Amino acid sequence: MRAALVLSLSIVGVAAFAAPPTHGQDGCPLNLAAGIDVPRNVGQLITVEAARPRTTSASLRLWRRDGECWAPAAGPWGARLGWNGLSANRREGDGTTPMGVFSIGPTMYGNSPNPDVRYRYRRLACGDWWNEDPRSATYNSFQHVRCGTRPPFRTTTPGLWESKRAYRHFAVIQFNIHPVVPGRGSGIFLHAQTGRSTNGCVSLPADKLVAALRWLRPAARPRIAIGTTSSLRG
Repeated sequence: MRAALVLSLSIVGVAAFAAPPTHGQDGCPLNLAAGIDVPRNVGQLITVEAARPRTTSASLRLWRRDGECWAPAAGPWGARLGWNGLSANRREGDGTTPMGVFSIGPTMYGNSPNPDVRYRYRRLACGDWWNEDPRSATYNSFQHVRCGTRPPFRTTTPGLWESKRAYRHFAVIQFNIHPVVPGRGSGIFLHAQTGRSTNGCVSLPADKLVAALRWLRPAARPRIAIGTTSSLRG
């Protein structure tokens, strides 16, 4: 009797410490991408996962749609964030990277030649700016003015063509785009690392950035999800 009781308790103990399930009821792996709410027609996903809001480092992964599930495509890669961490309520100039799920803009840009991306690509030149002036009618958009002339909007950062290292190539993260809210924040990009945190963008080592930009396909309607481990896995 005692032996049976000990055996019974042992079984209960083993069950109590059993490994958590690895697949959901739909049969899909319970990975990071599985818990992120995106439209069913989205075929590519980038996740940017930070341990906590007040950090300037994160882990970036690429995911591809595999039937009803998400499968790893590349990563994890070390990414840098804004100098003030993450925020769900970003404001212009506050140094935070916005949390949320965003689409990728229809045009990629760069000071270097097109690295063979599948998106429309614009080679940057003198007079190319991203408008960061909340009072301007063209706030949070790409603008070109004649080289050597002063833009008709206030500027607080160098022109895009002047940031050769960070903006060798970049994709636009469509934060505060549809609609544009004055003062909420502007110019959030996926760009190359410079050895430090960003002003709110997400940055990658140059080789990883090129790999990610080449991988992205407009037809897959890609999304980028940015957040903490708890917010993304919640």
